[in-house]
Amino acid sequence: MIYQIYPRSFQDSNGDGIGDLAGIAQRLDYLVELGVDALWLSPIYPSPMADFGYDVANYCDVAAIFGDLAQFDALLAEVHARGLKLMLDFVPNHTSTMHPWFLESRASRNNPKRDWYFWRDAKPNADGTPGLPNNWTSDMGGPAWEFDQLTGNITSTPSSRSRRTSTGATPRPARR
Repeated sequence: MIYQIYPRSFQDSNGDGIGDLAGIAQRLDYLVELGVDALWLSPIYPSPMADFGYDVANYCDVAAIFGDLAQFDALLAEVHARGLKLMLDFVPNHTSTMHPWFLESRASRNNPKRDWYFWRDAKPNADGTPGLPNNWTSDMGGPAWEFDQLTGNITSTPSSRSRRTSTGATPRPARR
């Protein structure tokens, strides 16, 4: 059985009112008693947390509210010591507007990472203001597009205003 954990609300180990990795470790024996075979952690990455952690700013670290990489390593060791598996919720095509990939993509219209995200030319409205490319709506309400003042393009915002959807373009390896 796979048990999904939303770390923020699962178990607080330090009294700050936010669940954390150490709190999850405290409950592992209980999860074993339930017959759990694997844990699925909702995002624990650094994030503005406007979209419950799915607006990821860094895929290679742990958000300070949940702990740090050392605490993650300790949790993973405890999970394995009990014969359990651990899965991290990893959605590489959801990044924060603070993620370096998006910031680079936004830097200019001819940036090499520009095609890593959905950018469209604005279609002018009758009054001359920037118009949207289509009528798609966001999961959080309102349009699924937002005008970017820096480049004068429209960018996709399928959920929260702090999350962008990438095109799924594969990062190119550096040439030596």
